[in-house]
Order: sequence, then C-alpha cells, then structure tokens
Amino acid sequence: MVAGRPAPQAHRRGRRIAVETLTWITLAVIALVLVAWYLTYSAARLDRLHAKVEGALAALDAQLVRRAEAALELGASGFLDPATSLLLVDVASTCLDRTAERDEDGHLRLVGLAERESAESDLTDALNAALTDQTLAELRMRGGAMAEELIDRIAAAGLRVQIARRFHNQAVTEVQRVRRKRVVRAFRLAGYAPLPETVEFNDELTFTG
Repeated sequence: MVAGRPAPQAHRRGRRIAVETLTWITLAVIALVLVAWYLTYSAARLDRLHAKVEGALAALDAQLVRRAEAALELGASGFLDPATSLLLVDVASTCLDRTAERDEDGHLRLVGLAERESAESDLTDALNAALTDQTLAELRMRGGAMAEELIDRIAAAGLRVQIARRFHNQAVTEVQRVRRKRVVRAFRLAGYAPLPETVEFNDELTFTG
C-alpha cells in the first residue's frame, strides 16, 4: 500500500454510501412528487364532483319550479272544483317560495331542505289526489286542448323531476364516498365546501299525460 492513499476497501465503501444516499434522496423526491400529484389530482377531482352536484341541483330546482308552476296554473284554471283548486294553489305556492339559493360562500343550496322535501311530497300527493282517472276524463271533456296541455305539462314535468332527482342524488353519493376517504379528510381537500345532501321526497305521479 502506497502511503497517503486511502485503502481500496474504504474508497469503495465511501462510494457505495454516496450512491445509496443519492438513491434514497432520489426515491424520496419521486415519492414526494407522486404524493403531490395524487393530492392535486384528488383535489381537482373533488372540485369537479362538487361542480357536478351544483349543476345537478340547479337542474333539479328548475324542474321542480316548472312542476309547481304547471300545478299552480292548473289550480287557477277553473277546471277543478274550488277545494281542489285552492289546495293545489296553496301547495304549489309553498314550493315556489322555497327555491334554491346561494349561501354567503357562493354555494348553491336548498334552503330549509326538510321543509322543501315535505312541500314537494305534498304537491305530489295533491296532484295524485286531484288528477284521478275520472277527473282527467272530465277535464279533457270540459277543458279541451287547454286542459290537455296542462295535464301533459304536469306529467312531463313530473317525469323530468324524477330523472333530475335521481341524477342529483347519484352525484351527491359519489361526493360523499370520496369525502369519506382518509386522505381527503387528513389533507382537507374539500376545503370549506359543505357536504352535499341527497334530496328525498315522493315524486311518483300516478297518472300520465
């Protein structure tokens, strides 16, 4: 061995330690990049899901308004008996008073969800009670084309309400599933967005147009 030169084994050991250290640093950087990418992807996906829920809620609210407006018009048409007309006007007006609004953070929400669900169920029940097979036949005979158009509008609006509510609830269920994940809760990827709720009420009309 030449004096002043490190032993070959010590030199190789130093190189190995340096390579291992560089490898671990590289792996750590890659892991951090992957985690950052995953968190960014998850946050973006959650944002898209929240936007999908808001869009579905706006569509549902619009269909509910159309159904209530058609029911209100039928109640005010004079085609039904006074008691049934008064009930339809009252229940439909209540529904129209409870449309969706944006909160202080700009999120679209159904204000007083339980009350809105109850009012919409009441409207469904009132329409089913008012538009029996016998009443429908009498309306078509007395009201002609105008009555027929109102009946068709209510039936079509009722079908669109069912579709819109189903689509909205599916979107809400997906958001709730994602927000239950530990990583979403741990890193608060949802921010301060309120947890959306499904909309539950009786929307099954027993008559068709």
